[in-house]
Amino acid sequence: MTHETDLTKLLDREAIREAVFGYCRGIDRLDEAALRASYWPDATDSHGAYKGSASGFIDIALPKLRESGRMIHHVGNLSIELRGTQAAVETYFLAWQRDRAADGGEHETFLAGRYVDRFEKRGSEWRVAARVVVYDWVQPLGTAPVAPEAERFGLRTPIGARMPDDPWYALLASL
Repeated sequence: MTHETDLTKLLDREAIREAVFGYCRGIDRLDEAALRASYWPDATDSHGAYKGSASGFIDIALPKLRESGRMIHHVGNLSIELRGTQAAVETYFLAWQRDRAADGGEHETFLAGRYVDRFEKRGSEWRVAARVVVYDWVQPLGTAPVAPEAERFGLRTPIGARMPDDPWYALLASL
C-alpha cells in the first residue's frame, strides 16, 4: 500500500465523518441544507415508522420538528469499511428529544441506537445512499416539568437554538 493510497483512505474516512456530523447538526438545528447535504438526492432512509426516500423523510420530519421541543444527537463509535466508491458505515448515536405532550407539558425521550449506512462516493464527495436506523434503546423520560435553566452559576446561556438563531450560524457568518 502506498502513502498516496493511505492518505486517500484517511481523507475518505474524514469526509464520511463530516457527512455524519452534518446530519446531526442538520436535524438538531433544523438546518435543511446541512441535512440534505448528508444524503444523495436518490438516497433511501428507514427511520422508525418511515421507510422511503431520504428526501421524503426530510420533508416529513422538518415540519414536525418545527412544532416540537428541542433535541440533541450525539454520535460516538464509527466503523467505516471502505470498498472502493462504497462504504459500510455503522455510527452509534444517543439522542434526547423533547416534544410537546397532549396536556401542554413536555415529554422527554432518550434514544440510543445506530445508523447503519451505505455511503457512496460520487466524484470526490461521500454521502449516505441508504440508511437504516437501528433502535437499541428507547426510554421515555416522562412529562415531568423541565428544570429551570438557572442553577447555582446563574442563567445558562446561550441556549441552543434552531437555524439561524444558534450561535453556530453567527460564528459562520463572522468568518
